[in-house]
Amino acid sequence: MEYHDVIIQPLVTEKLIDNRREANEYNFMVNRRANKVEIKQAVERMFDVTVEDVRTMVVRGKEKRVRWATGYASDWKKAVVRLSEKDAIDELEGLLG
Repeated sequence: MEYHDVIIQPLVTEKLIDNRREANEYNFMVNRRANKVEIKQAVERMFDVTVEDVRTMVVRGKEKRVRWATGYASDWKKAVVRLSEKDAIDELEGLLG
């Protein structure tokens, strides 16, 4: 899997912005088939930073209803990436405030 296929998009919420400020952690939606090593390599190559730790979790899709039909949103994978203290992702700083 190529590194640009691993990371789908960054995640931006108020809680995640606080994590970035306190622990230098960034959150990404990643490909479900990607493992921690691939995620680490992709972040390091895309943003030219040093990754210390990667934690992953599969987020289950929520139930969605449209009139009388019930279905589920797709499951997706979330990665929490902790960078070294001296690094930051400048491209995301504008999004994260």
